[in-house]
Amino acid sequence: MRKIIDIDFGSTRYDELVELRYKILLEPLGLKFLDSHRQQEANYLHVGCIECLDDKLVGGLILAPVDNDTIRLMQVAVDTKYQGEGIGADMVRYAERRAKEAGYHRIVMHAMLTVVHFYEKNGYRQEGDIFEEQGITFAKMVKDL
Repeated sequence: MRKIIDIDFGSTRYDELVELRYKILLEPLGLKFLDSHRQQEANYLHVGCIECLDDKLVGGLILAPVDNDTIRLMQVAVDTKYQGEGIGADMVRYAERRAKEAGYHRIVMHAMLTVVHFYEKNGYRQEGDIFEEQGITFAKMVKDL
């Protein structure tokens, strides 16, 4: 059994989330997580998925406020051993609910082209042109809450 939880910035779970995001998202691209980024994340909502059997963090994501109406979904990561089991979709639905509870009406994100279909299946639509950041091609995805 698994559960989706909020993760407190600066906690041990937050450190686990940073490590998971690095391992799944950044390391394969040759990118580093800079400690200077940590302080930017203090006002973000951090979400994790815990495997209850061994209390292991198996997934996570970040919600970063853009303005009073819009929040940005970022760095959705699921441990490779658990990918394809619906954890990403569960976390995204949880994040959408939390964003709505916090008063946001819209979620935006930059999705790598390999996962655009996943987000479309979850009600997101592509907005604008495909673009590149740090050599990676993205599509801007949007969902009204």
